[in-house]
Amino acid sequence: MTRTLQSYIHDAWWEPDAADLAVSPATEVCDAVTGEVVAGVSTAGLDLASVMDFARATGQASLSELTFHQRAVLLKEFALALTARKSELYELSTHTGATKADSWVDIDGGIGVLFTYSSKGRRELPNARVQLDGPVEALSKDGSFLGRHIRTTLPGVAVQINAFNFPVWGALEKLAPTFLAGMPTVIKPATPGAYVAEHMVRILVESGLLPAGAVQLVTGSIHEVFAHARLGDVISFTGSASTAEALRLHPAVQTGGVIFGAETDSINASVLGPDALPGTPEFDAYVRQLVAEMTSKAGQKCTAIRRAIVPEAVADAVAEAVAARIAAKVVVGDPRDEATTMGALASTAQREEVLRQVQRLVDGGGRVLIGDGQSPDPSSAFLDPILLRFDDPQADRAHDTEAFGPVSSILTYDSPLEATELVARGGGSLVTSVASADSEFVALFTRRIASANGRVLVLDRTSARASTGHGSPLPTLVHGGPGRAGGGEELGGVRSVFHYMQRTAIQGSPEMLTAITGVWHAGAATRDDVHPFRRSLEDLRIGDRVVSESREVTLDDISHFAEFTGDTFYAHTDEEAAAANPFFPGRIAHGYLLLSFAAGLFVSPDPGPVLANYGLESLRFITPVSPGDEVRVALTAKQIVPRETDDYGEVHWDAVLSNQRGDIVATYDVLTLVSKRPRG
Repeated sequence: MTRTLQSYIHDAWWEPDAADLAVSPATEVCDAVTGEVVAGVSTAGLDLASVMDFARATGQASLSELTFHQRAVLLKEFALALTARKSELYELSTHTGATKADSWVDIDGGIGVLFTYSSKGRRELPNARVQLDGPVEALSKDGSFLGRHIRTTLPGVAVQINAFNFPVWGALEKLAPTFLAGMPTVIKPATPGAYVAEHMVRILVESGLLPAGAVQLVTGSIHEVFAHARLGDVISFTGSASTAEALRLHPAVQTGGVIFGAETDSINASVLGPDALPGTPEFDAYVRQLVAEMTSKAGQKCTAIRRAIVPEAVADAVAEAVAARIAAKVVVGDPRDEATTMGALASTAQREEVLRQVQRLVDGGGRVLIGDGQSPDPSSAFLDPILLRFDDPQADRAHDTEAFGPVSSILTYDSPLEATELVARGGGSLVTSVASADSEFVALFTRRIASANGRVLVLDRTSARASTGHGSPLPTLVHGGPGRAGGGEELGGVRSVFHYMQRTAIQGSPEMLTAITGVWHAGAATRDDVHPFRRSLEDLRIGDRVVSESREVTLDDISHFAEFTGDTFYAHTDEEAAAANPFFPGRIAHGYLLLSFAAGLFVSPDPGPVLANYGLESLRFITPVSPGDEVRVALTAKQIVPRETDDYGEVHWDAVLSNQRGDIVATYDVLTLVSKRPRG
């Protein structure tokens, strides 16, 4: 046998010793095409409890020193390190039976998740360790007692138990949000393809970028993981629905506080709309997508199309078009051959399992239209695409049995309502797609099936060319689904980061909430000695404030602004009409005139650390300003966000515009870019 794969634990590479292997021999992992042994896999002698303890202690400590932005920068560095050596991963991936296109989805797709989360982490999360959730809630009339929600990192370890089909993407799509949340990870790859995951982790280790204890890899069995899991830990599972259900019932999950998330196989559907007749762009797009999903990764995708739901009148045409496209476009063979478009299944055992499930489909009423289930080489894991048809679309087997390979079944419907009912028969899916140019049908169909799906993709002639495809989860959109699909949720941008954080309601004085969150709250201490625009980020502190002088707003100001800008809305130009408006006492100043006056009141105009004003947020106009009123502004540094890769940062300023009576006229946040060091 070739080498036994190593695990990466306690920040060092580990492998079973000869004595342990003599008692518990390693499992052989074979090349899906040649049948030759690639590696052995074993965790004999591995102390999983110590692995998880190391993550909780060392991993938590190292990650807690970093802010969201610092972790996000590291994710980009991880992606660059993997990109520089991805050819090594492509070479290993051919042993799994994957074509170059399949490997691109796995390897470049996984790297792309890291890049996406790096970008979104820096754009959508604060450069801090606490994330704010929602607005401040006033709990007292005088503002001395406030409440709000925050999110903080869970104190445990995130264990990911992955499927065999995507050894790189499957690990990285879970690692990215957990790492960004500040939670250490233990990666457990499936045995087939574990050598690809091991090498991916090896590249990260050799990059020298991993914080201590942040990432560990266990190649082999971790059956006892739940025995060592405790409150604060998260276990994420990708695999079969039956296994997920058994794991979900473990006492550690039921009563021990361990969070369990599952993304499982589902009987995904693709529906051809009643308007999408042969010859239409939607029909052609439907057939292309169906064949692509049957053959990509040899159909070994949890998002693949298992049920092709089409109008009864065009079922024969769909079958003929699919057969013609397979004959013209699909070449099954060794992925090392450039002519090959579909490689092998992960193993001969997987091929036999697929054929067993195909037989169940046949026994349940399915008729094989394409494919004979035979392999040209019994020692390899090749299998030609198989298309079935169920004469009875309500047959149970069509909706509860998945052949996890290049297999799909045609079901027919007579009405749009029946189509939605057939989709729902799958018991919850990761994705359903629909091909139609009829917007009314699509809108009604989507509303009826959305609750049974994690994602719905619509194909029409406008989007077909740009579509990312039925079976392609995107890092910015939710991946997961209800019911049989596991009930879990992954990806979806920063939403998935929050799965590894605890939301907590905090209550206290403005000063205490400011200290906890790192964001200034009205009523907390302020500093007024120097105009805050004269301070660089080195010197600026939250609570630094300027309170302006007052300025009178005249009728001439209002009239000039109306004429100069062209905003002659009657509330600013017609006294009688304005007075008739229930919101105004008469002619009033333009809101944007007041914002302009406010900018003139709080600005420090000379060159200095403030580089640019790049926007406003949360603007609300509250009290109208009449001619003769006076306004003044209080501007307070609310949040300071240094950019990790630039020599400047963002400052969010709390702006409150009030009149001579102390009434609040407007509230908003001013956003500026400020140098980290003094300028000018």
